[in-house]
Amino acid sequence: MPEPQKLPLDGIRVLDLTTTFFGPCTTQILGDFGADVIKIEAPGGDTLRGVGPARNPGMGVLFMAANRNKRGVVLDLKKQSGRDALWRLIEGADAFVHNIRPQKIAALGFDPDAVLAHNPKIVYGGLHGYWEDGPYGGRPAYDDVVQGESGLAGLFAERDGAPVLVPSAIVDKTAAIMASSGLIAAIVQQIRTGKGSYVEVGMFEGMVAYNLLEHQYGATFIPPDGKPGYPRVLSSERKPFATRDGHICMLAYTDRQWRSFWEVAGRPEVLADPRFATIGARTRNIDALYAEAAAVLTECSSAKWLEKLRDAEIPCGPVNGFAEVRNDPHLRDIGFFRPYEHPTEGQMEIPDTAYRLDRQSLPLRRHAPCLGEHNLEILREAGYSEDEIGALSREPDAP
Repeated sequence: MPEPQKLPLDGIRVLDLTTTFFGPCTTQILGDFGADVIKIEAPGGDTLRGVGPARNPGMGVLFMAANRNKRGVVLDLKKQSGRDALWRLIEGADAFVHNIRPQKIAALGFDPDAVLAHNPKIVYGGLHGYWEDGPYGGRPAYDDVVQGESGLAGLFAERDGAPVLVPSAIVDKTAAIMASSGLIAAIVQQIRTGKGSYVEVGMFEGMVAYNLLEHQYGATFIPPDGKPGYPRVLSSERKPFATRDGHICMLAYTDRQWRSFWEVAGRPEVLADPRFATIGARTRNIDALYAEAAAVLTECSSAKWLEKLRDAEIPCGPVNGFAEVRNDPHLRDIGFFRPYEHPTEGQMEIPDTAYRLDRQSLPLRRHAPCLGEHNLEILREAGYSEDEIGALSREPDAP
C-alpha cells in the first residue's frame, strides 16, 4: 500500500471556535492541509447546522461543506466548567481561532492577551467583521453587509447604475482564504521562533484591499492621475458575448491575442485602428473595443467560435450553469467531484479543493462531525478522567 500522504500542517492542533461561514471556511483550509482542527461548539451547535437539506437534524449541507477534516466537541463557555475545559485545551494547542466579536470573547475571558499569557506559543486568530480598534470595531458583520460597505456592490452601480450583491458568499470565502494565509504564516513564524502571535483579520478591511487592488487605479498617485476604477472590468460591454446560438466568454488581452482575434474574425482592418493598437489604447477605448468584438461574435455558433479561438490560443470558454459544471469533461476526467461515505449521513459528493500537493489532491481525512461527536476523545486527550467527563456533562445549565 502507498504511504499516507504527508501534509504540511500535520501535528498542528487548532482550536476552532468559529461559526457560520467565514470562520469555518478558514479553519477547514487548515484542516485540509493536515491540521488537527477541533471544532468547539456551544450546546446548540453552529447555526450553519440548520441550513439546507439534511438527512439528520443538525447536519445541513452548508455545515458539512465548511467543516470537513475536523473533530467536534461541545463546551458550554457560559459555565465555569466549560471555560476550564477550554483552558486545558489551550495548553496543548498551536492555534486558537474564533470569529466572536471582540467584546464578547473578552467577556468570556479569552481575549488575545489572556490566551497568549496562558500559552505564549499559541497563534491567536481573531476573525472580525472590522478591525477592533476602529470606530466600527465590535459591530456584527455578514457577507451581504460587507459587500455593500467594501464597495463591491457599488461596482455594479458604477457599471450598470444600480448596486447588486454577487450571488455567492464571496466575502466569507475570500476573507477565509486571507485568514488562512495569515494564520499559516503565523504558524510558520511560531515554528521558527517558538513565539506565538495575535493575527487579526477584518472582513471589511480585507475586502476593501481586495477591491482596490485594481480599482485604486488613478487614485494610486498623490495627487490622483485620473479616477479610481479599472476601466476594462467596469465596462458595460464586459459580459458574456452572444453568439449565433448562445453565449461564450472570451478574453483576448495581449497585443498578440488581439491580432489573432481580428485575423480569426476576418477583420484584419481593425489592426490598423489606433484606438486598439496597444494595451493602453485598448483600455482607454474598452467600450468600443468590446462592442466591435461583440458584433463579430454573433456571426458563428458557440462551438465554432470556441474551436477557432482555442486554435488561436485565445482564452475562451462556454457559459456554464450548475448542470454543465457538474458534467464538465475536464472536471470529470480529473475526478474533481469525489464520492464520500459519511458515517451518519450516507453517500455524498464533495468538490475537490484548488490545491494539489505532489500531484495528489488533499485527502478527506475526516467527515464533518456530528454535534459533540468527539467529546470523550478530546476531553481524554486534555487529561480529563472518566469521572470528570461525566460530571462535566451532568452540570446544570448556568442561570
